[in-house]
Amino acid sequence: MLDISYNSFTGSIRPVLQNCSSLKYLYLSSNLFCRNTPVENQNKITTRNGDICSIWNFDGHIAYKDIIRAIDNFDIRYCIGTGGYGSVYEARLPSGKTVALKKLHRLEAEEPAFDRSLRNEARVLSNIRHKNIVKLFGFCLHNRSMFLIYELMEKGSLFCAPRDDAHAVELDWSKRVNIVKGISHALSYMHHDCTPSIVHRDISSNNILLHSEMEAFVADFGASRLLDPDSSNQTLVAGTYGYIAPELAYTMIVTEKCDVYTFGVVALEIMMGSYPGDFISSFTISRFTSNRMLNDLLDARLPHPTRQQEYDIVLILRISFACLCSNPKFRPSMNTVSQEISQTSNMLTANSIYSLSSMCPWSQVKS
Repeated sequence: MLDISYNSFTGSIRPVLQNCSSLKYLYLSSNLFCRNTPVENQNKITTRNGDICSIWNFDGHIAYKDIIRAIDNFDIRYCIGTGGYGSVYEARLPSGKTVALKKLHRLEAEEPAFDRSLRNEARVLSNIRHKNIVKLFGFCLHNRSMFLIYELMEKGSLFCAPRDDAHAVELDWSKRVNIVKGISHALSYMHHDCTPSIVHRDISSNNILLHSEMEAFVADFGASRLLDPDSSNQTLVAGTYGYIAPELAYTMIVTEKCDVYTFGVVALEIMMGSYPGDFISSFTISRFTSNRMLNDLLDARLPHPTRQQEYDIVLILRISFACLCSNPKFRPSMNTVSQEISQTSNMLTANSIYSLSSMCPWSQVKS
């Protein structure tokens, strides 16, 4: 095994290395064919000649040509999704591995903001690994071809699943609880196990992907930011409308608690089966004095939850409400959220939701 990742090598890659069947990574730049190698470290990716390419070698050979050939030079037949600034393609490599490519549209690739976003995503995902964070296999940041290579998520985004009745039913209560758990574990890892801490800044149902077993993966790190303990971390507002923490409107300071708020919105969305916008805007204690509260909140397309599922759902709702405190000081940390969601819930009762007041004053639970 030869691993030449995270190095300071320069110059061309010799033929003897190109033919090594156990080569783990190649970091290529310039014309993508073995010229000057960039330097990469934990916090920064620098390039030579402004271009960088890092392709996972599935079969021991340079994969760039295989990838372009697999999708016939980005033919529309292989496009499986289109967003505001890029398209996603499905590519089956000669090794049998199937991957997803997110490619910038030609015009967007010339915009500095989109260019920075793609490079930021490549930098962050190159340095973190978690079972509930989408896996980055490689990237190409060439002036004429900018794309990221991901693990393929067969079920698409969490945004789409509940909006189709058939898929919503497939997303049963147990799967929804596990999705919430997965998101909480990923955010806890980013906030508490990474140095410096990473704030995603754009957690939404659009940026949560599902694989064939309906397990959740956090994706789209273009707006993510490393928190500097020696800085105010003041920044422009970023994120998806309706999910952004309210304090960003007047403080412009990003913290881990911004992700906590958006997690609360997404967790509610998963349980309700739709975006909880009107619910959040009228979020007061008076809404929860009725025994019909669960029936009013839960996705009506699913069968009534079992007793054990009801305990888990109540726990998630209780935590979600705490995450929606308008004052970030009263929101729990993602480490606390992750630990609580992981606990067995057989001691909970349906009335335990009212214990939320011990976690967050009701006067603060307002957006």
